[in-house]
Amino acid sequence: MILDSVQKTLAAVAGASAILLTLAACSGPGTSTGSSTPVAGGTLTYASGDAEPTCLDPHVGGNYPQALLATQYIEELVGLEDGEPTPELATKWTTSDDGKTLTFTLRDDVTFTDGTPFDAAAVVANIEHVQDPATASSTGYLALQSISKATATDEHTVTLTLSRPDSALLESFSQPWVGMESPKALERKQATNCESPVGTGPFEVTGWKHGDRVTLTKNSDYWGTTKPRLSGITWRFLPDSTSRYAALQSGQVDVIDNAQPDQLKVASSKGAIRDLDAPRPGASNRLELNSGHGVFRDEAVRQAFIAGAEIDPGLQSLFLGTAKRSYSVLSSAEPLAYSEKSRFDHSPTKAKQLLDDAGWKVGSDGIREKDGQQLTVTFPVSTNQSVPAERSLFQQIQASEKAVGFKVVLDELDLSSWYAALAANEYDVVSAPYTKVGPDVLRILYDSASIEPAPSGYFANLAQLDDPALDRLLEQAAGTSDADERADLYEQAQQSILASDTVLPLYDQQNHFLVRSAVHGIQTTPVSTPWFGTAWIDR
Repeated sequence: MILDSVQKTLAAVAGASAILLTLAACSGPGTSTGSSTPVAGGTLTYASGDAEPTCLDPHVGGNYPQALLATQYIEELVGLEDGEPTPELATKWTTSDDGKTLTFTLRDDVTFTDGTPFDAAAVVANIEHVQDPATASSTGYLALQSISKATATDEHTVTLTLSRPDSALLESFSQPWVGMESPKALERKQATNCESPVGTGPFEVTGWKHGDRVTLTKNSDYWGTTKPRLSGITWRFLPDSTSRYAALQSGQVDVIDNAQPDQLKVASSKGAIRDLDAPRPGASNRLELNSGHGVFRDEAVRQAFIAGAEIDPGLQSLFLGTAKRSYSVLSSAEPLAYSEKSRFDHSPTKAKQLLDDAGWKVGSDGIREKDGQQLTVTFPVSTNQSVPAERSLFQQIQASEKAVGFKVVLDELDLSSWYAALAANEYDVVSAPYTKVGPDVLRILYDSASIEPAPSGYFANLAQLDDPALDRLLEQAAGTSDADERADLYEQAQQSILASDTVLPLYDQQNHFLVRSAVHGIQTTPVSTPWFGTAWIDR
């Protein structure tokens, strides 16, 4: 399908596993769930509450709903084990002493499901596809920015020439947004490839009924040591959470995502359904305050908003203990996450004093005014990405901000309209979860270069933080291979980001999957998506 200008703003709100899992070099990612004697056959039905992708090729745009699906049919050059890269489609790699050349040696026994060999030329074609502006990539494009040239040195060797040392590049290559697709398929029109991308995975796309389902069929020639047991997967789109859960309870579907807190509590107390909790890596769920637009250009107003936000009571009552408060810009899945709890104390007194000092006077309706303008904050909310409990939390934050004089306008939008509002800079605060493996997500989210849109039209630095000193820290962290130095630099960077008063952490990105007890052998990937290549169903 040809993406229109709004759809082209699709971006990765996406980055990696809270459980950095053991990856088998020959049989796909992750640690399996459940136990039973494996059986072959049967079709697994998955019901998603995430937005239906507009394109099944994760190179295009690059958001989490795409990753959920693409994980089943597209594979990556490397995996991750305890945060360290491990072989997958690449068997080994070397980095030059100056950090500007990365060389991959590839498997020689892999074929795409259309019969095209996986080789060095295919890897070059994929990198060029991600980097081509016409692809309209965001997540993949931002992850591979350091690559200036990819060369097929021989049939199974690829040499990457980098513009700068990039310690996060191997982590990036574990993500589906830069996964390997058939170069023959990539030569088709984008509209065609969006309908039926071709990978090397245990399943292949064989049908897409828009607004309803995607059909995946077993790849009988899968290269892994463990062949897929399922005959196929029916991937349904059921946006209503009650309907999804009812379908799971009745056995009409086998796995659901975006489970609600009350459903998670029930599932934890019953044996018929179990909770696969796979927190995403990358950034925490947080509010970004737009320092390049409107009232939040004033640091004192940002500080007042942060002090005025009451979060804990709503988080506890709405999420029923299934979400833990965060005080970090990074997910707790990231080992280098730095927290600063005292910075986010709820203090209406402090908020009011800051606004008084900044010249904002309380109006007749309780909303503060200055120079004839009300203290208004526009807050677009994606109904596709925010579960009902989170949207209720935003309403409670809205009420606490009103108590100190802010008028917070919550604008609930579908995903395309939400991206369009961000692209048009029509927001003051936004919740924009971003999934990426490793702390390099900080560079994507807060380097000043990320204020400029990616080819998709999306820009990741939604706080519009423009700090040359922070840019230098992030560049140094990306350029060092020394683990201790890297950790220290990323801690300094996080301290700088929090001190800018442009970020209000809320909680870790929620990523729960409810699974019928008859389903076994599910594994999870570096970006915390479920992988069904080794799954089976007791019928």
